[in-house]
Amino acid sequence: MTTSAIRSILLATALARAMSAGVAESGKADPAGARALPDDWAFRPLKRPLIPDPRSAHPAALNPIDAFIRARLAEQGMAPSPEADKRTLLRRVYFDLIGLPPTPEELRDFLAETSPAAYGLAVDRLLASPRYGERWARHWMDAAHFAETHGHDQDRIRTNAWPYRDYLVASFNRDQPYARFLQEQVAGDVLFPGDPQAVVALGFVAAGPWDESSLRDIREDTIDRQIGRYLDRDDMLTTVMQTFTSTTVQCARCHDHKFDPIPQRDYYGLQAVFAGVDRANRVYDEDPTVHGRRQALLRLRKRVERGERDLLLATDTQHEAADWERARAEGKVEWKVVEPLTFVSAGGATLTRQADGSLLAGGSRPERDTYTITASAPLPVITAVRLEALADPSLPKNGPGRQDNGNLHLSEFQVLLFEPGAKQARDTPLVNPSADFNQSGWTIEHALDRNEKTAWGIHPGVGQSHQATFELKEPITLTTGAALAFVLKQLHGEGHLIGRPRLAVTDVRPPSRARVLPADIERILATPAPQRNDDQRAALAAFYLKEKISGELARLPRPSLVYAAASDFEPDGGLKPAGAPRPVHRLRRGDINKPLEAASPGALECVSGLEAKFDLGDAGDEGARRAALAQWLAHPENPLTWRSIVNRVWHHHFGRGLVDTPNDFGRMGGRPSHPELLDWLAVWFRDDARGSIKQLHRLIVTSATYRQGSAPASGAVRSASLRTLATTDAVGGAPTAAPGAGALPELDTDNRLLWRMSRTRLDAEQVRDAILQISGCLDLRMGGPSDMQFDLQPGIHVTPKVDYTKFDVASPAARRRSVYRFLFRTLPDPFMDALDCPAGDQLTPVRNASVTVQQALAMWNNAFVAHYAQRFAARLESLAKAPEDRVTLACELAFNRPPEREEVADLAEYAAKHGLANLCRLILNSNEFMFIN
Repeated sequence: MTTSAIRSILLATALARAMSAGVAESGKADPAGARALPDDWAFRPLKRPLIPDPRSAHPAALNPIDAFIRARLAEQGMAPSPEADKRTLLRRVYFDLIGLPPTPEELRDFLAETSPAAYGLAVDRLLASPRYGERWARHWMDAAHFAETHGHDQDRIRTNAWPYRDYLVASFNRDQPYARFLQEQVAGDVLFPGDPQAVVALGFVAAGPWDESSLRDIREDTIDRQIGRYLDRDDMLTTVMQTFTSTTVQCARCHDHKFDPIPQRDYYGLQAVFAGVDRANRVYDEDPTVHGRRQALLRLRKRVERGERDLLLATDTQHEAADWERARAEGKVEWKVVEPLTFVSAGGATLTRQADGSLLAGGSRPERDTYTITASAPLPVITAVRLEALADPSLPKNGPGRQDNGNLHLSEFQVLLFEPGAKQARDTPLVNPSADFNQSGWTIEHALDRNEKTAWGIHPGVGQSHQATFELKEPITLTTGAALAFVLKQLHGEGHLIGRPRLAVTDVRPPSRARVLPADIERILATPAPQRNDDQRAALAAFYLKEKISGELARLPRPSLVYAAASDFEPDGGLKPAGAPRPVHRLRRGDINKPLEAASPGALECVSGLEAKFDLGDAGDEGARRAALAQWLAHPENPLTWRSIVNRVWHHHFGRGLVDTPNDFGRMGGRPSHPELLDWLAVWFRDDARGSIKQLHRLIVTSATYRQGSAPASGAVRSASLRTLATTDAVGGAPTAAPGAGALPELDTDNRLLWRMSRTRLDAEQVRDAILQISGCLDLRMGGPSDMQFDLQPGIHVTPKVDYTKFDVASPAARRRSVYRFLFRTLPDPFMDALDCPAGDQLTPVRNASVTVQQALAMWNNAFVAHYAQRFAARLESLAKAPEDRVTLACELAFNRPPEREEVADLAEYAAKHGLANLCRLILNSNEFMFIN
């Protein structure tokens, strides 16, 4: 094959892609003969239409889909196209259902099968394949604009976002009923509290971008913070409502919707639904038993934190608190002060030993410091350690810290054991810390979390001494000559150093008796029980329950984390749990400075038969708000939900939905090309299939409509031949009359009436995964953290530096399916980006099918394509010896057909001249590989 011929092929490829993209574009014009529909058609109740008589439509109608489609064609005097050949059909349904081509062996077995049931059995095998869930999870990730970084100006990595992706794969594979699938992703933690994956499902609400600058790093009491919250909730409700109901509710933020029957108050009612959640790392457990116990404890803790009097003053709670108080008073804990032997300040401060065993810091005050104190243990057995931060007149404002305002931060506290003859010190793990003062976000637990960016902080109460205790995970017995080292790391900056530390140890058992109590609890305990008022009894019960819950949580196995919608999570800088739903007001013209009445949680009034305002027993229970919305969405009488999902699935099989705007069923969106079919599918899916998406797939892909050829029967087009690519219309030729048609298809040039199957281009994941499979390198390992297919380096600020050119495309991380790639929101993979893979910054119900120079250059020059073209060639060389046999196998792997005689000669000649790897790269750049007929 000459260089000019190759150029012709590449030119034809670009031209064909341009033509195909034009065909695939969604048009607003109604198809020929479309029926007039009211503007609010999508909000009207669902009714099951009668199926047209197949005899009046076409004698070969196979299922209800075909009856509806062919009845519409008959109205226009048109007829369907003949069924596609078996090779084309199998390749099409493989890519549709699992995103991969059939192997030559699978194709040969299918061609050899003569039973009429062969195709249906092949469909069943594909739906049962684990690859099915991977393919359809990627479609859902588009709809949810899922990615694994925050986006915006601080595009921080979300380390724990990937479990939501694995949840999607598993849910599609087990064919989770759609109503439950929906409910899990909005309020799974509330509606299905015993299911760990129902917590992971909440990654849907948190899937979109998050503005860290506004929602974490600026002051809580600023207008910008409030604006950020309204915008963040806007993304949450937009994601939920567009994905599940195909409505543009977000257009009612500043005023009543201009086109659809959605008032502004409904929009802010949906804002109120999400007023108590943030996007954060949320705990869950893979073991359902452990998960159930942890979630029950977390729910109980939330009730305690809300100060529910019926819980705190209940007789059983008061009896338990009294038993705890008696047990605590039975024996006094004896503390032995540690006498320091050596003491060093890494920052250069002066530490002076005092008569009471404390160390007074003076001299220079570094921004960060670490005190290392060694001592002989005063007890042979140690079960707990106490650290006191003492006040002193020489300290700023009498201390207990060295900062100008008397504050201190303790980043990490560590105890080391030096035993005689040992080569190095042994770390003695500390657990269950307690302190007499804890500031929100700066609790004593931060002194043990091994995160130097967090700390135990003492801010108010200057001039007062404070103390903290730490239990040893296992008691230690000290031999003669053993010594202890206490390490106080103060790394949070700004000179927040401890001014006068003192250490003590105890051998009390159980070590929980050594826990220090807050000063206000000590005052309550000093008051005789009969003299305590209800507030004191409630406060004491709350403290007891918190201690009990914390102890039980500490004894559970370490939980997993998922980045999801959360109301109970570990604070991260300025991001802290709301505690209760934040107030939401309707805003005049969307202006934060012009609040109107308070918004009550609710949904859309325009959906008749469903209550829009939620009747909540406790307005402060944020989970109840989401649960009410989830039940409203999944209600059998909600027409939007059931129309939306069947249309979304239809879109991915035909390249266009029955409504060509899957996220907008409103007046400014598309109108259904087959409204009766849309409603029939919605009712059938809801009632007969019981929400089984796999059954919906099967109904669609076994229909005669789906099985049609992609070119008019009389259009003598052979897009299958490499020799004719430069001169052939790759999208099926000019429309001509199909046999038996009473009118020309010019009446429906964009194929809205589905008189043939539309030809589609492989999407980015299909291209990449097919290349891996064809080259014999596809790794089918499922799940787990995403593969970072780039070099990652720290950036100047939060967003890291990402270099895709330095990634080793031959590494194992390059070989898994594309659904397991790490998705960087502002720094997407250039190769996948060129093939229109979305970056996750916007909801993507329909992908672009652009044609650019960058796309052609990426397919020809990208390191990934070049490397796996070489691996493709190596595979051919290992499986076939003769050049002609290698060409034949290459076409069977890439095109799912044997080559024609002329092609064998031309391609073998090209391989002999330019090398087999270059031939493989040429094949991967051909239209026939890149398109599905």
